[in-house]
Amino acid sequence: MSKLILIYASLTGNTEEMSELITSGIEEAGGTVTVKMVDECHADILNDYEGIILGAYTWGDGELPDEFLDFYDDLEELSLNGKKAAVFGSGDTVYEQFGKAVDLLHEKLSERGAEMVLEPLKLELNPSGDERELCRAFGKNFVGSTVGV
Repeated sequence: MSKLILIYASLTGNTEEMSELITSGIEEAGGTVTVKMVDECHADILNDYEGIILGAYTWGDGELPDEFLDFYDDLEELSLNGKKAAVFGSGDTVYEQFGKAVDLLHEKLSERGAEMVLEPLKLELNPSGDERELCRAFGKNFVGSTVGV
């Protein structure tokens, strides 16, 4: 089984709830994952893992959260070739660029050489109803995409 890490930032708890549901899906699929808030780690921690999931809420009109800025910049120093990755996050459609932080993370991981194995998961605010299962399925599918890594 691949060594997986999920790193996220959450302000109101929406992205944290998504991360908990994704983690649940990973565990239901037989995987194990290290979970950290982005302000608890440096980007070079990704070197220790084969599977990477990043989650962020979108701030304002499409910016990364302040907590993610240093981590994002430090990704420039890494080669993520051979790593499997996926991204998720919450947003608010009141803003013109819904979930733009998720797009920025997706692009950066891909640019650094990671293989993006799932389409980015973006939800309006917090997961409810069927979206909760969508988050769990995201975790399960990530495990399925990293088997044999």
